[in-house]
Amino acid sequence: MFNRNNLSILPLASRQSKSYIREIAACPHENPPWLDEQTRALIQKMAKAILKAKEKKASIILAYGAHLVKNGLGTIVREMIQEGFITHLATNGAGTIHDWEFAFQGKSEEDVRKYIHAGQFGIWQETGFYINLAILLSAVQRQGYGESIGRLISQDALFVPTYEEIREKICQNMDNPDFFKTGWMNLYEMLGHSQLQSGNIVVNHPFKEYSICEAAFRHSIPLTVHPGFGYDIIYSHPVCSGAAIGIAAEVDFLRFVEGVSHLEGGVYLSVGSSVMSPMILEKGLSMARNVELQKGKNIKNFFLAINDIQEGSWDWSKGTEPAKKDPAYYLRFCKSFARMECSEMEYVCCDNRAFLWNLYHELKSCRAKSLSEK
Repeated sequence: MFNRNNLSILPLASRQSKSYIREIAACPHENPPWLDEQTRALIQKMAKAILKAKEKKASIILAYGAHLVKNGLGTIVREMIQEGFITHLATNGAGTIHDWEFAFQGKSEEDVRKYIHAGQFGIWQETGFYINLAILLSAVQRQGYGESIGRLISQDALFVPTYEEIREKICQNMDNPDFFKTGWMNLYEMLGHSQLQSGNIVVNHPFKEYSICEAAFRHSIPLTVHPGFGYDIIYSHPVCSGAAIGIAAEVDFLRFVEGVSHLEGGVYLSVGSSVMSPMILEKGLSMARNVELQKGKNIKNFFLAINDIQEGSWDWSKGTEPAKKDPAYYLRFCKSFARMECSEMEYVCCDNRAFLWNLYHELKSCRAKSLSEK
């Protein structure tokens, strides 16, 4: 196997980044980008569905891809969390990496072409070390991936047990084969090889006010991460533990399914995620329905709101699918979602910055109107 210890890992500060959070962050209280009347009408319908779900205390799940973070929408999502417009967040590994880098150094997004040419793409010390260590320290406690990043940003620190404490833990569990899948051995080996020091590791995040992960952790909103192994730059770092990532991701997936189990009367909002979001929803919904059907209940009355920039000619509302030779068949975010058997599904084709910013304003406007009518 490839030995990651042979890599030349450079400090993150030496990397040229393309996006600066203070330059790209959306200002929630300013007027959002213009949208045509038809798109605004769809967003208004989605906003009303979210407010109804909020009244019913049903799940309001926002699943999103990393471009939402790279488009400076963390500030909008933070407001939505604070206002109670979201009960659960789900993203991929990159969604947390960009969020963490923005919180840590105020900038993110490298020039892939440039750094692959130099054999340096994604091979950065702080991103790989701190995120992997945060996940490992959460995994040994059977805590989630998203929670680990939110805690790191919120608390500005990681606490590593001593070598003796870890050794004692291992000795106490010598007869438990499952224990050795939890990541404790990784910690033990890292301390033994001086890759790590025990105690409190201070990691300052001067830009945490832009972080979705921090807001979710602080408001106790589940933020679940659904990674693919090898997809993200943190897998390049020698501290990376496959066992830890697997455990933390499993915890998050089961937390996601728990959120989906409360989706009756709720809203599932998918923004800029054409693979991860539909894939986890179809499995999660099947699992949740399996249990509900045993009780004589079901999960069918929920609103599915989708936003992406890919255009398509197929009318998914007809209840049929295009042939496999039709390119529309491979627009998984529409094809998979159309199979979910929800009460209503709407697709908005526009930039996610314009979409989410307008949705937030519509939510506030609809709520204000509802309160004035009361």
